[in-house]
Amino acid sequence: MVDIIGVRFKNGGKVYYFAPGDIEVKLGDKVITETSRGLECGEVMIPNKKVPKSDITTPLKNIVRIATKEDLRILAANKKKEERAAIICEEKIAYRGIDMHLVDVECTFDNSKLLFYFTAENRVDFRELVKDLASVFRTRIELRQIGVRDKAKMLGGIGICGREFCCKAHLPDFQPVSIKMAKEQGLSLNPSKISGCCGRLMCCLKHEQNTYEGLLKITPKNGALVVLADGTKGKVVEANPLTGVIKVLTDKSDVPVKTTRDDVKILRDSRIKVNNDELKALKELEDK
Repeated sequence: MVDIIGVRFKNGGKVYYFAPGDIEVKLGDKVITETSRGLECGEVMIPNKKVPKSDITTPLKNIVRIATKEDLRILAANKKKEERAAIICEEKIAYRGIDMHLVDVECTFDNSKLLFYFTAENRVDFRELVKDLASVFRTRIELRQIGVRDKAKMLGGIGICGREFCCKAHLPDFQPVSIKMAKEQGLSLNPSKISGCCGRLMCCLKHEQNTYEGLLKITPKNGALVVLADGTKGKVVEANPLTGVIKVLTDKSDVPVKTTRDDVKILRDSRIKVNNDELKALKELEDK
């Protein structure tokens, strides 16, 4: 077993393991840690804990100390520097006439670097912009182009469900989401209905996919041939995997018979497919 603590550096970001040494921390403490970018300040999400050595990648970097008042003062000063840098960067972008949109600015704890995150439709030549910013701030400047999903994660917001974006609230990484998932969950393939504020497929489709996959294995799909309890054969014209209710059209009537998946026997099941036209029209919703 190995002693670890879990530290997160951004809201909704990954939780990284560090070696606590002899330091005892509490949930919510600010700590100074060694990272690949130098010293950074993060929030403790997992207090001192023992985990199997096989669950971690060794060696772990150490935490240096619990954040002091001076460390917190530096954090506050860095925050103000980020706000000023964002204003100046916007002005420089407008002056240079560059087709890019600034999303966020991050100042490293030791003030050795300023990172500017932006979105753009195409590749951007920002060499002159870097020179402009370096002349103002006299520090290392780094510009990173990000996708629309990353932009939503950084800025946050409220989804159509009325809750905070999943990517901002609790998702450490983006999970692949596909049009096929929306189709299997019986959703209308209307971009406005299945896409989030970022313009891409909603992350919550992934949350529910395992449940739907399990239910679809036991629920006859639209187009399936089944036998009703009275021995009548028919074709499924409507199916609800969550409730198990299905409607079957038989030769005896033009009105579908309402029943449940437990009361029918499947002769030949159908498959849920996304046709090429649908896939082509909605493919961009899957992009990052």
